[in-house]
Amino acid sequence: MNAVEELVDLARYPVLALDSARGREVVRDAHAERARTGMAVLPGFLRADALAALCAECEQLAKRGHFSEVRGSPYIEAPPPDLPDDHPRRTFQRTALTAVAYDLFPADSALRALYESEALLDFVRVLLGRAKLFRYADPFGALNLAAMRDGDELHWHYDQTDFVVSIAIQSSEAGGDFECVPLNRSATDENYDLVREVLHGRARDSVATIPMTPGTLMVFEGRHSLHRVSPIRGARPRWVALLAYDTKPGTDSSPLLKRVRYGRVPGEPAP
Repeated sequence: MNAVEELVDLARYPVLALDSARGREVVRDAHAERARTGMAVLPGFLRADALAALCAECEQLAKRGHFSEVRGSPYIEAPPPDLPDDHPRRTFQRTALTAVAYDLFPADSALRALYESEALLDFVRVLLGRAKLFRYADPFGALNLAAMRDGDELHWHYDQTDFVVSIAIQSSEAGGDFECVPLNRSATDENYDLVREVLHGRARDSVATIPMTPGTLMVFEGRHSLHRVSPIRGARPRWVALLAYDTKPGTDSSPLLKRVRYGRVPGEPAP
């Protein structure tokens, strides 16, 4: 299938004609938004009439996902032992979600076809302003479906990768907001005082809520922006596709990460 033509609103986002006037405008606006906020949000990237079929696909995929519930700090690493208990690096919060690994997406999956398209790869590369871009070599993590149900959440954290590409498929009835403190740390300033305030539910004026309505594509550079997904409420699950790329080929995740996120490592049977 030509996933780009079937799924993407090409009039609004001319993925196949980036040199057109509209294409240049989309890229220019995305670059400006990234420079200002660390992200580019493209609402209505997917055609509205494509969402019903994608929701049906996600409903089937989610049945095979691996549920994990963990506690972690914003820095997703073991904290130094000499820090005080109230330090942000020693503040642990809950994450609970179901992850569907790349190898569970069937050959006729529309989301898989979109991720594997060269046109989308080049579009994301241009949005990010990178000279080269490659799909992840991770057999589980290259493409994921993150399925979150009532009570699930994703704790405040920074990403350990340079960027994340996501596509919202279905929103929850309540909660499930993508919340972010844009560009609140740098290579020379961790801004721990603000991080501590956010972790304890204060400094709400520093927190932006980013609309992730179904069909939205977001390119997010989360290494320097504290962010979370607020607790899901209601019977309708939240579905977001996560598309993994890197500026170098062959990128893979560790066996420990695979074990935690997908419940298995390569060579073990899928659920």
